[in-house]
Amino acid sequence: MPNPLAKKMNMFDAKAAIGPLAQTNYYAVSLSTLKPSIANYLTQLGIANARDFLARRAGLLCNDASLPASAFTTGEVKGDFMGVPQEFAHTRIYTDIDFTFYVDENYTVLRCFEGWMDYISGGADVQQYQKGYYRRLNYPDDYKVDTIYITKFEKNFNRKLEYQFMNAFPKSVNSLPVSYGNADLLKVTVSFNYDRYIMDIGRINN
Repeated sequence: MPNPLAKKMNMFDAKAAIGPLAQTNYYAVSLSTLKPSIANYLTQLGIANARDFLARRAGLLCNDASLPASAFTTGEVKGDFMGVPQEFAHTRIYTDIDFTFYVDENYTVLRCFEGWMDYISGGADVQQYQKGYYRRLNYPDDYKVDTIYITKFEKNFNRKLEYQFMNAFPKSVNSLPVSYGNADLLKVTVSFNYDRYIMDIGRINN
């Protein structure tokens, strides 16, 4: 019969050998700034403090986030070695990243991201209330930003793992279910697309 005490000691030995493990609930999201063209458009929509709101408060309202994933697109080659197919990487791909935000009672966080998406597709010269309204997309250089960060750290603030997303923009705003019944906090999930990310590992305290 196995000795439970020996099993417990083995677990402690493994923890000592592996060291402290990272936890999931210490992170910070930052949208440092918006391009002036986006900020001006949001101001026209009546969101005068959008730039400051996204830089200072949106990160605090971020309830859930995920560290980015990446993969390779590969091509298969047959015939170089008899009976042995091989794969070679030819393109690195980055998947969209999701951020879930609490919605404040003025709906500012929702209005900011909806307004940002409206700016992306709002290059038309016709007012949206007119029957002849159409969509014309703005240039990517006008709506993509390099100022979205997610920083993973631990409670001892010893080290940090930071991702900077290059040429990022909101790709979709998920639906917000509402219903009668017990009240709950309203949350919105925004999916961002980006060209690539830069990962940096460093110390917080020297």
